[in-house]
Amino acid sequence: MQCSHRDQIVSWVTPSAEGCEDCLRIGGRWVHLRMCLRCGHMGCCDSSPNRHASAHAREVGHPIVRSMEPYEDWAWCYVDQFAFDYPE
Repeated sequence: MQCSHRDQIVSWVTPSAEGCEDCLRIGGRWVHLRMCLRCGHMGCCDSSPNRHASAHAREVGHPIVRSMEPYEDWAWCYVDQFAFDYPE
C-alpha cells in the first residue's frame, strides 16, 4: 500500500496558527497537532476531543497532514490510511 495523494503536498505551506485553530476559536483543547500539507490548516489529532485535523480533511478534501510534534517526522494520508516519512 502507498499514498496516492502525495502530488497534493504543497512544500511551502506554513502553519495557520500556533495551535489547533478551531480549538483556539472555540476554547477547546487538543492532545497533538497536525498540519494540513495542502493549505497549512493546524488541527488537533484524532486522540483530541474534537478531531479537527481529520474533520478538515473530510470537509475540504485535503488528505495529507504531518505531525507537528517535536521530533516526529511523519505524515498521514487519511484517504489511503497510510503513514510515511516527512520530508521524504
